[in-house]
Amino acid sequence: MTLDVLRDLLARHARADQRTPIDDVLISRVDHTGPPAPSMSGAILAVVAQGAKRIALGDRVYEYGPGQYLIASVDLPITGQFTEASPDRPALGFGLVLRPAGIAELMLHAAPGDLPAAAGGTPSGLAVSDAPAELLDAVIRLLRLIERPRDLTVLAPLIKREILWRVLTGDQGAAVRQLGLADSGLTHIARTVQWIRDHYTQPFRVEDLAQLAGMSVSAFYRNFQAVTASSPIQFQKQIRLQQARLLLAARPDDITGVSRSVGYDSPSQFSREYRRQFGRPPSQDTTRLRAPEDHDREPAAAPALP
Repeated sequence: MTLDVLRDLLARHARADQRTPIDDVLISRVDHTGPPAPSMSGAILAVVAQGAKRIALGDRVYEYGPGQYLIASVDLPITGQFTEASPDRPALGFGLVLRPAGIAELMLHAAPGDLPAAAGGTPSGLAVSDAPAELLDAVIRLLRLIERPRDLTVLAPLIKREILWRVLTGDQGAAVRQLGLADSGLTHIARTVQWIRDHYTQPFRVEDLAQLAGMSVSAFYRNFQAVTASSPIQFQKQIRLQQARLLLAARPDDITGVSRSVGYDSPSQFSREYRRQFGRPPSQDTTRLRAPEDHDREPAAAPALP
């Protein structure tokens, strides 16, 4: 019954751009399955009400469906594929952007003993769990505010805090709690992830990233691998190739120029790695993405939640 109510609300208020009148709240509706597609996860809580999706992060694969939620605590390069979605039964999801400042503020208000003891080690940047009834109930009450604009301004922040609290005290609370701690291993790795994203065209030394994270090289490498399921060099490569694919959509006849603009000195190396990442060399991939008559190409649909 709870999922039925959530499905109805999501279907009623879904828009092509995923936006809602509530800050940081997104609604996703996808009417088709398709081939795996690369994207960035964002730092987000995603709850699925209908449909199913498979996500790959490095060598890890996550699958989740109705009544489950995914936590992405770091903005990561992922490859996603809807495995259950159709016009008659679309995939429907709720998203809440995770803000470190809001998480930190909520943790400050918790009484001693209210939060579970911290687990050792740095958690993965992605995790999937079954959504407890209390979390689904709070999501439903938040979405109902879309139809009650008089109540939205006052009540939406309160219910968003409740949702965060349910996640903080739930199965994946350790990752979310670290997101709100300025000195956590996850926060330090997130800082280096952001540096790589901002400077993805530039070469770097792992020693310099370790210094930025305030860790030894061995500890940095271990924690980076735990969060991102890849090495720093592999992570940079994924960012470069995703950016190259976006540029090639607008500049399909400039493969060499695009390869250089994202940091490759060798066009042949770029082509090899592009094919390894996307299954086709750049020349074939851009033709496929541009051709409207090619029914096997990836659909040009609105982006979906992780």
